[in-house]
Amino acid sequence: MTPLILALSFLTRLPMPRVEADEADFAAAIRLYPVAGLVIGAIVAGALRLGAIVDPWAGALAALIAWVWVTGALHLDGLADLSDGLGAAHGDRSRLLAVMADPHIGSFGVVTLVMQLLAKLVLLHALALAAWPIVALIPAAARVGPLIWARVLPPLRPAGLGALVSRAVRPFDMIAWIMTVLILGLVYPPLATAPLAIIALSLWFRRKLGGVTGDVHGAGIELTETALLLAAVLYARP
Repeated sequence: MTPLILALSFLTRLPMPRVEADEADFAAAIRLYPVAGLVIGAIVAGALRLGAIVDPWAGALAALIAWVWVTGALHLDGLADLSDGLGAAHGDRSRLLAVMADPHIGSFGVVTLVMQLLAKLVLLHALALAAWPIVALIPAAARVGPLIWARVLPPLRPAGLGALVSRAVRPFDMIAWIMTVLILGLVYPPLATAPLAIIALSLWFRRKLGGVTGDVHGAGIELTETALLLAAVLYARP
């Protein structure tokens, strides 16, 4: 249970017991990111369903609040940092990394956060009544992304989170989780778009950044979640 506790401690704000852990435990925890995502998804889907008893918009708002709370806005922070870096770097990779490391948020980050939260709110509203169970699986599928990006993209900071993930992820982990998502996609087709979104982001990260950092992993998770919500909405349309 130690790796799962570590994964939940890092990716959520849920109260977890303190555990003694070594490097092997941390590596195993990274491989369990999708399991932590399933816990996040269950909380978000539960909030969506309960809120929708009152009104679909109330359900969407409750789910969004639960999503931000349970993750501690960790990935939103990465998305904002990446947006600020891309907006201010003008093609200079050293400046990009410097801006992303700045703890202050800029106008690019603010605009991106507002758009991301609005997108999730509207899409959750569309899923609030009939298609709310799929929301439980979306955060899990999105957290397969870091396992793939860690294998196919170099870390931009040798001592950062991106480097830690790249050392911990084995080819077996990446392939096993991809196959799991594709099998689930046989039951619910929108989930099968997760590997496509993750691969598309891989190509974009390579072209724009040349690699990944912890912030890039967080931004990728956020963007993948939104893509999957959109796929679920389009699939649910009559």
